[in-house]
Amino acid sequence: MQLADILTPERVVAHVDAGSKKRALEKLSEIIAEHSSLGMPAVDIFDSLLARERLGTTAIDHGVAIPHGRLKDSDQTLGAFIQLNEGVDCDAMDQQAVRLLFALLVPEQSTEEHLQLLARLARMFSDAELRQQLMQAKDDRELYERLMAWDRTH
Repeated sequence: MQLADILTPERVVAHVDAGSKKRALEKLSEIIAEHSSLGMPAVDIFDSLLARERLGTTAIDHGVAIPHGRLKDSDQTLGAFIQLNEGVDCDAMDQQAVRLLFALLVPEQSTEEHLQLLARLARMFSDAELRQQLMQAKDDRELYERLMAWDRTH
């Protein structure tokens, strides 16, 4: 599965203000609820992301986190990406504040696909050049184009 299969331009947002990890997860949930055909309230999406976060941080170091969750009564896999204006504490092992967050939501019964997507995202965000480009992107469109360009070539 490619990023283009799960991510739309409307679910990629630059210059987001969030003073905490919780607020960043709320923002991601609102974006997904508003720009998807899930028909699910943002609070249910937030609850799914928060439930996973309670098990342990989804920060993967270098200013990146990949919050993820499972959705009951859904057959869709969806992603959303935000670039924060200011980093937030996400309990990263390297102690760095997180500025880039990619939320991944998968159907409740999806296991192998979920793990493959998480591995792909971790590989993508291990690319220091891409991380730098994403942190410096000026708008939503540039963020989306950078993500898609990486996806097409890897």
